[in-house]
Amino acid sequence: MSGDAAGGGISRRRLGGGVLALGGALALAPIPFADAATAMGAGAGSAAPAGPGSGRPAVTLRRGTPARAGLLPGPLERLVADAEAFLAPSPAHPWYAGAVLLAGRGDTVALHRPIGKAVRYSAYDEATDTGVEFPADRQIAMAEDTVFDLASVSKLFTSILAVQQIERGSLALEERVASYLADFGGAGKQDVTVRQLLTHTSGFAAWIPLYKEPTREAMLRRLWDEAPTSPPGGVYRYSDLNLISLQLVLEKITGRALDVLLREEITAPLGLHRTRFTPPPSWRPKIAATEDMRQPWSGLDRGLVWGEVHDENAYGFGGVAGHAGVFSCAWDLAVLGRTLLSGGAYGRARILRPESVELMFTDFNTDFPGDAHGLGFELYQHWYMGAMATPRTAGHTGFTGTSLVLDPTTDSFLVVLGNSVHPVRSWRSGSAPRVAAADHLARAVPVSPGRGRSAWFSGMAAGTTATLTLPPLRLATGEGRLRCSLWWDTEPETDVLVLEASDEVDPAWLPVPFTTTVTSSGEEAGTPRPAGSVSGWSGRVWHRLHADLADRRGRRVRLRWRYATGAPYVGRGVYVDALRVEDGDRTVFDDSRHEDAARVEAAGWSLSAD
Repeated sequence: MSGDAAGGGISRRRLGGGVLALGGALALAPIPFADAATAMGAGAGSAAPAGPGSGRPAVTLRRGTPARAGLLPGPLERLVADAEAFLAPSPAHPWYAGAVLLAGRGDTVALHRPIGKAVRYSAYDEATDTGVEFPADRQIAMAEDTVFDLASVSKLFTSILAVQQIERGSLALEERVASYLADFGGAGKQDVTVRQLLTHTSGFAAWIPLYKEPTREAMLRRLWDEAPTSPPGGVYRYSDLNLISLQLVLEKITGRALDVLLREEITAPLGLHRTRFTPPPSWRPKIAATEDMRQPWSGLDRGLVWGEVHDENAYGFGGVAGHAGVFSCAWDLAVLGRTLLSGGAYGRARILRPESVELMFTDFNTDFPGDAHGLGFELYQHWYMGAMATPRTAGHTGFTGTSLVLDPTTDSFLVVLGNSVHPVRSWRSGSAPRVAAADHLARAVPVSPGRGRSAWFSGMAAGTTATLTLPPLRLATGEGRLRCSLWWDTEPETDVLVLEASDEVDPAWLPVPFTTTVTSSGEEAGTPRPAGSVSGWSGRVWHRLHADLADRRGRRVRLRWRYATGAPYVGRGVYVDALRVEDGDRTVFDDSRHEDAARVEAAGWSLSAD
């Protein structure tokens, strides 16, 4: 997992300047970057609340073309092609039997495509490590409305329900969990807070087999007796126990079961007709099958799980649990994503205030670099968000092969639902299909050149080095300088862009310090880059760049951009535009001149008009 970029996310240390009371907890007002999407033309809904009380309805989704969504069609086509490749061995077995892919921007779903099979295997043969297929006439193709066991994506619904209660004043973010559940406070958990449950900093162990207990009461007793493995607030450790505990808090303070809360507070207001706990038997033909669950790879011997929750602990709770158990389809998840990107409203329904959504998308884990986390939502995780990852990008994955990614900066959303434990969990490893889909959707969001019709683009290849080299230039005065426009969005620290120079005196390529200034900011001083490099998130806006070349006086100098990427993840890449080298009052290079542009040596870079 990659860490925060410099100047990226909003830290807890920066909350003090603008907070307001929200149901006894903290909310943000205003928040840096809250209006960034509007400034960039992305139209993030949180910057412009709508819905009840605003006099106009919020955005609702509709199907449309990539052009209608402001997306490029080519990357979306490649998104599907790459996803289909994972239906084949990748590398030893298919990553999933099938999937439903959904991608869009603004109010438009530009891609909604089922691939492969929702039901293919009747069993898993461990002796031969093969899947036992149903007869062809009993296999079920994936469809747009296929319902999936969301696994841990369910945590987002529980988190939203918790933030709703924070809004209403019945739950406080910094309150101790034991103040709501007295039994919870045993075994050293007395100081664990609601926020620590939502951000996985409670100190809980990652997992314990609650399902082995014979009754619900015994499962709860096991939870009450569970001691933290580290002091609360001391480490980040992802744990299902956090959201199970939060479920119990919600049920206690509301007097309603979690499945009732889900229906009354989220799915009914938003019209999510294919989202619920414990789907009825009539839904089974439209549900993607999961695993042939047998020991030793599973904790329980259940055979083919199809239409029932896959997670063992959620199964022990009767299918209704705070950490897993929600079933849903791609369109419903897109509606949920659109609701959050619109500041908590969809059409004429509102389920959260805009400031609550901001809170969910704010990093509370700045003490744990690489584990950025809002309230329930993971933030800035390249390992499944790919090039969509920014300090503001929020999402979650599920063990069964599901994921949701929301990028407020570009107002884009991605749903990848796969049945990747069908027929068995050991066939699936990593998140390559999620990353590939996110990379393609990020590439589908165009970047308008700073000047003219095209700009130099670094590409998005992982584990490579690309160079963009200017021709040799003689600088006669002590007033040499490079000016250009720069746009970058890379995986922090791993992927680095460096400006380098070489000449007769110093033939080695050495970094050239420079300064960058946000083009739209009106600032003059800018940000010094003494190492001659940038990495991480630039806000996805153009920056003016100035590099002093005075020390190259009288030399024949070459300048180049070197972009080096690690593996296996990358960001959106780098764009360089309006390259101009001046020597006093004389312009010695200007890439807007055809003869100069023709002398640029591009290795891995290309002119892009997107």
